[in-house]
Formats: sequence, C-alpha cells, structure tokens
Amino acid sequence: MRAAARRLRARLGRRGIALVLLGLAKICYGLGFALQPDPNPVGLGLLTRWADLRCWSSVWIVCGAITFGFAWLRVGRDGLGFMAAVVPPIVWGGAYLWGAVLGDYPRGLAIAAWYAIGHVGLILWASGVPEHSVPHPQLRERGR
Repeated sequence: MRAAARRLRARLGRRGIALVLLGLAKICYGLGFALQPDPNPVGLGLLTRWADLRCWSSVWIVCGAITFGFAWLRVGRDGLGFMAAVVPPIVWGGAYLWGAVLGDYPRGLAIAAWYAIGHVGLILWASGVPEHSVPHPQLRERGR
C-alpha cells in the first residue's frame, strides 16, 4: 500500500495533488447542491435569476471534473485545471458580493471575501508553486 501511495505521489507531484483535492472538493460541493438544493438560497439572487440552483451546481461539478482531470497531466499542461478551479468561487463570490451591494444579503460581503481569499487566493497561490524546489547547496567548510 505504501508503494502505491509513493507511486501516486510521484505521478501527481505537488501541483497534481492540489488539483486532485480541489477537483474532488468542487465535485462534492456541487453534488451537495444538485442532490438537495436549497429552495430559497439567500445571497445567490444574481445566479438564481438566470438559472436554477441545480444548474449552477453543475458548474461546480464540471469545473471540478476538469480540475481533477488536469491533475494527471505533466507540469506546464495543468494550467487549465487551475483556471477551471477558480471559476466557481469567482462566480459564487461575485453573486454574494452583488447581494451585499444591493443590500439583499449584507453578510454576502464576508462570504465574498471568504471565497476571494480562501478559495481564489489559495488556488492562485497553488498554481504558482513550482513542482520541484531544490534547496540551495550548503557551502562546505574548507579543510573538510
């Protein structure tokens, strides 16, 4: 079992592991809304004006599947996975921000900030993490 985990970690790398976790989390979040949507979602009026909450949950599921799929590609080809990971939190964070601006949902400002920092910011940071970081070599003392 340990050997399989090591092979999987070597295959995915740092960025791939981040994409797998992000993708699975987005799929689970989307399934939560698809299987049991809130009949009156507070703060998402901008989204529910255009489509049902189940439709918007499919954005989470599709983007999560894309994110998960791109985890298995080599570094340099995984950028679309990070872009797909950013789409749902930007859309939902924007809807909550819009609800706060209109005064429909004052708490939406805090939720929009949470999406911006806790989701988008973290994803953008993870997209910039190099796959392999090599420590600087230590200078050897003379005479050794």
